[in-house]
Amino acid sequence: MTFSDPSLRRRDLATLGAAAAVLPLVGLSAAPAAARPDGRLRLRPDEGGVGRALDVALTPDPQVAARGAVLRTAEQRTDRFALLGVTWAAGSGQVRVRVRGADGSWSPWRGVPALRDLPDRGTTEARSAPAGTEPLWVGDSDGVQVEVTGAVERPVLTLVDPGDHPNDPVDARPKRHRSLRPRIRSRRSWGAKERWATGKPKRVKTVEQVHVHHTATGNDYRKRDVPRILRAIYRYHTKTLGWSDVGYNYFVDRFGRIWAGRRGADGDRDTRGAHTLGFNHTSVGIAVLGSYQEAAPTPKVLVGVAKIAAWKLRKYHRDPLATTPVLSHGSDLYPKGTVVTLPVIDGHRDTNDTECPGQYLYAALPDIRLRTARRIKRSRR
Repeated sequence: MTFSDPSLRRRDLATLGAAAAVLPLVGLSAAPAAARPDGRLRLRPDEGGVGRALDVALTPDPQVAARGAVLRTAEQRTDRFALLGVTWAAGSGQVRVRVRGADGSWSPWRGVPALRDLPDRGTTEARSAPAGTEPLWVGDSDGVQVEVTGAVERPVLTLVDPGDHPNDPVDARPKRHRSLRPRIRSRRSWGAKERWATGKPKRVKTVEQVHVHHTATGNDYRKRDVPRILRAIYRYHTKTLGWSDVGYNYFVDRFGRIWAGRRGADGDRDTRGAHTLGFNHTSVGIAVLGSYQEAAPTPKVLVGVAKIAAWKLRKYHRDPLATTPVLSHGSDLYPKGTVVTLPVIDGHRDTNDTECPGQYLYAALPDIRLRTARRIKRSRR
């Protein structure tokens, strides 16, 4: 596999032994437009944004790719980036990456989860989106190495540097509301470039469920990192996947703070998201920033999720401790037209073939349901 800019001529510089378990190992193939004189890949400014990004074609040997063998790039130095993802035109595969951190050391190899937080089939967003991985936040890095297993066509690595926004160092407190509506940090507070959001947001007629997700990224981010993480996810969803907006309605960070996601979240509009394939049409999607397959969420996370759930479920007179029959619009677990009984507050794995929201956050859902019920009960006094 070789690196190259998609618009440039590809040429292999080196190919090593064919008998190894990982093959082939191929050097860089990039022209000056994509590579600096020292060989580093150059990220390009995003139009109308504060960040930079680069789409890098990964060109495997067709015969090797057809056998589903492991394809690995060489270590590649880059400009600063903090989020990455891999997409492809067709086929299926698994992706692992390692990155060179700001301290100059290379991280261990880590898997990048497959893209499972998705818009419903048949929507404009679903028709335009390639297959691939979830966006992975890796923190500030200046080097990358990628490994792809499986037969995939035209894989592309996307590197995103969300840049620095004037509002980033400011932890502005959102306005307090007397109602059950929680404090929500606006899209403006994390630097959403509104021109990247296309089309008219589609409102849901009712909310039957709250779907809980995690972003499957690291848990050691700082408060000041969160706006950059949100901008990077937004960029990947809109520019790389071609969605009309960021997929989730709301985000909760590990400090319990709530952030507006998809348009409408700043106010009281309930906009149809692109987070739970087959079940977006009557739901709200909340993504917790972090990975909860191997770590437990903090109590502040549980409180943050419960605040949003209580606000939305009371509005539509839903019982957070109950189950409800829901019509599937077609997921990888429930075919279109299937009526399935699910918890009013559920985890993404209840509707789709995924580990999301991680075993520890999933195990905390009963606690979230109880916290939600208590908040609704108190608000009625």
